[in-house]
Amino acid sequence: MALPDFLIKQVPKQKNIRQIRALLEDSKLHTVCESASCPNIGECFSKQTLTFMILGNVCTRNCVFCGVPKGQPMPLDPLEPERIATAVKKLGLNYAVITSVTRDDLPDGGASQFAATIFECRISNIECRFEILIPDFQGNLDALKTVLAAKPYVLNHNIETVPSLYSKIRPQANYQQSLQLLKNSKKINKNIYTKSGFMVGLGEDKGEILAVLEDLRDVQCEIVTIGQYLAPSKAHLKPVRYVTPQEFAELQQFGESLGFKKVFSGPFVRSSYHAGEIVKCTNQKD
Repeated sequence: MALPDFLIKQVPKQKNIRQIRALLEDSKLHTVCESASCPNIGECFSKQTLTFMILGNVCTRNCVFCGVPKGQPMPLDPLEPERIATAVKKLGLNYAVITSVTRDDLPDGGASQFAATIFECRISNIECRFEILIPDFQGNLDALKTVLAAKPYVLNHNIETVPSLYSKIRPQANYQQSLQLLKNSKKINKNIYTKSGFMVGLGEDKGEILAVLEDLRDVQCEIVTIGQYLAPSKAHLKPVRYVTPQEFAELQQFGESLGFKKVFSGPFVRSSYHAGEIVKCTNQKD
């Protein structure tokens, strides 16, 4: 199935891309941009924006849509939070997104590493705001409390797809558990914005998409991202169809009618794509 014109991106200038890659290599840091083969990597790196990925570069789960390596992870790196803080300062970021692989092998799922990373970043980057994109921690409420106690600006947890596709797309995850995580986040700290995102083009129907948006609003999720699934490699699951820009616009309109503060919907939208700009659009107080 050939890519339609609206899914073909121009190659950006390489100067900033090389600078960021050199910084990451020198700092021994990972980004989801590279590890997951994100189609926006050139655009984002050229603008000096990126999403740091902590807890290593190997995931304990086997989601069929994801390009991050799977297998047995290495032990936690205690210096990782400090190295990320240094990179944030070198890049002059005022908004930083931090995500991770899923680490079901750790008692807290890596929650303490998220908290330590935010803490280290704040020491030398006081004006920077932080968005964390977390796994489900297998429903561990104490782990969620740990990351929220670090007071990120935004807590993001992706719902990823519609419930009927979970057994195929996210066999080790649970739709209701992910919704409950977002709901619990608001119960624990109502002042931290909650955000989620999902892919389309995997075989879901429109009614299922609308139902997911309704479910997210029911748990007081405030920001949502909707993007086209694109296979990160030829070995990965292929898209069932390509959703048109008009359809994405309709989904955005429907989401906004439900009361989301921001719905970012489009072919190349990803969970942390233009993250800082999305939050600016909320126009809420800290």
